[in-house]
Amino acid sequence: MQKRRLGKSDLEIAPLAFGGNVFGWTADEAMSHRLLDGFLDAGYNFIDTADVYSRWHTGNVGGESEIIIGNWLAARGNRDKVIIATKLGMDMGGGNVGLSPAYIKRAVDYSLSRLRTDYIDLYQAHRDDPNTPLADTLGAFQDLIKAGKVRFIGSSNYTGPRLKEALETSRKHGLPRFETHQPLYSLVERGEYEGPLQDLCVAEGVSVISYYSLASGFLTGKYRSRADLAGRIRGPRVEKYLDDRGMRVLAALDDIAGAHQAKMGQVALAWLLAQPGMGAPIVSATNMEQLGEMVAAPKVTLTAAEVARLSDASK
Repeated sequence: MQKRRLGKSDLEIAPLAFGGNVFGWTADEAMSHRLLDGFLDAGYNFIDTADVYSRWHTGNVGGESEIIIGNWLAARGNRDKVIIATKLGMDMGGGNVGLSPAYIKRAVDYSLSRLRTDYIDLYQAHRDDPNTPLADTLGAFQDLIKAGKVRFIGSSNYTGPRLKEALETSRKHGLPRFETHQPLYSLVERGEYEGPLQDLCVAEGVSVISYYSLASGFLTGKYRSRADLAGRIRGPRVEKYLDDRGMRVLAALDDIAGAHQAKMGQVALAWLLAQPGMGAPIVSATNMEQLGEMVAAPKVTLTAAEVARLSDASK
């Protein structure tokens, strides 16, 4: 499988990231480990999580996903075979939030302990912290890199102007730069990334790691009416896509999937992989059937006409 380099780092990944937000939420530890085994066996090596996953689930406090991944790494003894990405900055309670140097130095040790590893391949600012100067945040990341706790850094949910400012700050002060950026991006969520932010990432060689790449499952075709949302955990997130535009996108996905004898979700991921600046879409699965469909997506190669048709349908 052809690998992609993340930014200007030496991290090389197969072109999908497994999203660890489901671990400890919709996938228990045993299933999570089966999914990770299957992902690795299929030739992939990039796992993305965050300290806050899955704090929103009843009874959780945050860190559950990292703990599950850490237990898997320890049980399999395969740390050198995977690229581990995690994030910090979201509210973990008790004042543990943001990107101040003091908190970064605490948060990384918490994540390393939960992940049961002595280094993180890609440590990402989960969201911008306007209350902390960028030079201070990047300086703290530099200290982590010098200490061997982190190899490279990335950003998530930054606006184009703020990411540009961060990159300029890195250059000006000789600080490590964000090699990756995580935006909300899919066929039905194009506004945050496309335009100035995408232009910046392409020009600067910052690799994009898109989240909600299948729009909470909408782009798999399993939600076509409000009746399909009943009893589904992700139903409230999907309802907004059940409009004329959403139906146009599903119709185009249906046709193109049929032509390729593929699944709709695979075609939606193939469209993402064809976009400028894309490193790897983040995708999740909660059972082995979903995983099997997901890992086959890079085998679908769309024609220029098919990419254009999907782009037009989703305008």
